[in-house]
Amino acid sequence: MKRTLQQKGDILVSVIIFAAIAVTITVALVNWGATLLKSVRLVADKEQALQIAEAGIDYYRWHLAHSPIDYKDGTCATVCSNGPYTHQFTDKDGNVIGSYELTITPPLNGSTLVTIVSKGTVVSNPQISRSIKVTMGMASWAQYAVVANDNMNFGSGTIIYGPVHSNYGIHFEGISYGPMTSALTQYTDPDVNSLKYAIYTSTTTLPDPVPPTAIDLTRHSFGGTGTTMFYAGRKLAVPSVDFTALNNALANLKTAAISSSSYFASTTGYGYHFVLHTNDTFDVYKVTALVAEPDGCSNASGQSRWGTWSIQSETLLNSGVSIPTSGVIYAESDVWVDGTVNGTRLTIGAGILPDPGSTSWPNITVNSDLLYTNFDGTDSIGLIAQGNVNVGLKSSDTLNIDAALIAQNGRVGRYYYSSSCGTGYHPTTLNLFGIIATNKRYGFAYANNTGYINRNIRYDSNLLYGPPPVFPSTSSTYITLSWQEI
Repeated sequence: MKRTLQQKGDILVSVIIFAAIAVTITVALVNWGATLLKSVRLVADKEQALQIAEAGIDYYRWHLAHSPIDYKDGTCATVCSNGPYTHQFTDKDGNVIGSYELTITPPLNGSTLVTIVSKGTVVSNPQISRSIKVTMGMASWAQYAVVANDNMNFGSGTIIYGPVHSNYGIHFEGISYGPMTSALTQYTDPDVNSLKYAIYTSTTTLPDPVPPTAIDLTRHSFGGTGTTMFYAGRKLAVPSVDFTALNNALANLKTAAISSSSYFASTTGYGYHFVLHTNDTFDVYKVTALVAEPDGCSNASGQSRWGTWSIQSETLLNSGVSIPTSGVIYAESDVWVDGTVNGTRLTIGAGILPDPGSTSWPNITVNSDLLYTNFDGTDSIGLIAQGNVNVGLKSSDTLNIDAALIAQNGRVGRYYYSSSCGTGYHPTTLNLFGIIATNKRYGFAYANNTGYINRNIRYDSNLLYGPPPVFPSTSSTYITLSWQEI
């Protein structure tokens, strides 16, 4: 009897032990399952929060497509709000499942770069949030280091850091570190009156010109064979750049200048001289006399409106004038400009409207340094002339220009001054940081060794999406330039 009871007691102990183990395992499995389910839900909530944040970005991209300059989420119909702006997010059945909060940083004056931060949250777990930061912009007209609407000739001594394009042909004897493109496949170079590739050099390492029907365009694509003068290659038969986009540029500048009291009417003198300062001010002079041509110095090439384009005397009209909030100065006369800016975004226009014809188109001339303090896009200068953008006879031996230069109807460059024009005919170095857009043939030097010996042109890529104020653009559509989760 005792043995039977002992056996039953042993069985009971075993049952209790195994039951305890089973309960422990079951509890562990349940807890593991609960933890796993919580983890899955957490991952799902995080992913949903990210998708809701992305929806916020999509919404504001749509908003900007319909209201390109509204950075207040449409709140200015009553009282403008600076945000953040919160919107509920619903599922397909109309149930609110989360929200996104938008923080919008508008562009600097003249720029198109807008920054949007979207923070997404979910109703099921309000403690979870994910944020996305996106930068968007609209492309301006500043896509090239040099863009031309005429045949171009870049002589030896030219070094270009950035893309170059001509709607016509390019004869290039310098060094290019950016891609070179032409809208043509071949052209008759007027300098030598013979058929040439649309982009060619006389260097013997390149193939000789052949009839147009035999041109192998693949050899002229980016990265193709050829001389190391073209480090980023060449490409022919690309679409033309539409210079008619500049037609409204001066009218828009004049309107902006009048509204901000920075409009200068035609003057009885030769024009205005603007000297820029680092404290967001400028001085205004009336030019009363230009440097006379030295004895023997004449318009040997028969160039239109040839002259020294150098100031002999001037009268101070006003000093310490504040740069207008519009960032635009406009004059209906010739303009000279130089100086240094710091934290300034400015466009200077010179033109007479309605169009008076080529003999009266105002020019803009830079004879002394025009400089940025900052090269990160904070500083930005645009010079848009109805006629030419000049460098005159009496210019600095080493001339530094930090600006986007646009000659709407004329050319960016320097007139031809022969050796009889004195020591100023042959300065040493021109350094440009910005862009050149020229309707007529550009040039700061000539084939017989006159003009600037060295020409260094460096493209300011900040101008593409962060141009000076009221600068012409090539698109009205925002595109995403950067995306990151923060």
